Amino acid sequence: MSEEVLLLEKQDGIATLTLNRPQAMNALSRSLRGALADALGQCENDPEIGVVILTGAGQDAFCAGLDLKELAGEGETKVEGDARPSRFEAARLEGFGRPVIGAINGVAITGGFELALACDVLIGSTRARFADTHARVGIMPGWGLSQKLSRLVGVYRAKELSLTGNFIDAHQAERWGLLNRVVEPGALMETCRALARDMLSCEPDLIKAYKGLINRGFDATLSEGRAMESELNREQQPGVSRVELAAARKRVMARGREQTR
Repeated sequence: MSEEVLLLEKQDGIATLTLNRPQAMNALSRSLRGALADALGQCENDPEIGVVILTGAGQDAFCAGLDLKELAGEGETKVEGDARPSRFEAARLEGFGRPVIGAINGVAITGGFELALACDVLIGSTRARFADTHARVGIMPGWGLSQKLSRLVGVYRAKELSLTGNFIDAHQAERWGLLNRVVEPGALMETCRALARDMLSCEPDLIKAYKGLINRGFDATLSEGRAMESELNREQQPGVSRVELAAARKRVMARGREQTR
């Protein structure tokens, strides 16, 4: 029996998706892209799942991007039809209705870099490295990297990365704002699970709406984003009682005191 190219584990409201092609640096073959799309759909339809963690098998690679051997017809089996990627997988990840935490365990290259950027929060191990090698491979990006990266790290840094194909390590990625934080490899998954539990402790419907608001605002101007926020605020406020707000405030204050001890 062939090994599954994607592992899905569900526990305590958290779904962990593991790209499982370590022998190929977790490259996105056609079968892996399809499995990832199917798993996201399954998680989207599961009301018990509140957060997804996406990572790669092993410690060397999060994802090396598209499987170039398969695209060139050099794989072990011939791929019938069009093996080129659609925008579906990255767009599906960005549009997933709950938070997605990227556990970047190794290199994230080109399409793997784009996959990482489609997550909502990125935690990297000290082995994480990033590179945009589109210019070296000779393929234009198609999952938003050319536009999103400059908005995240600034246009000059984005041009340095994309026009050289050079790698940056985990600590430089953290300084540039690509990673939320860097941890030792052995602490990566537990750090992500702890963050997921924090997210699960928030109001789930608000989390979904808030993620959508941030994403839509990111693609808009500041004034457009503020207008979106004001509209959602006006829609939501009538449904929140003073009693509920008072109780929520007490919980927040208690949690704040606990976290400062």
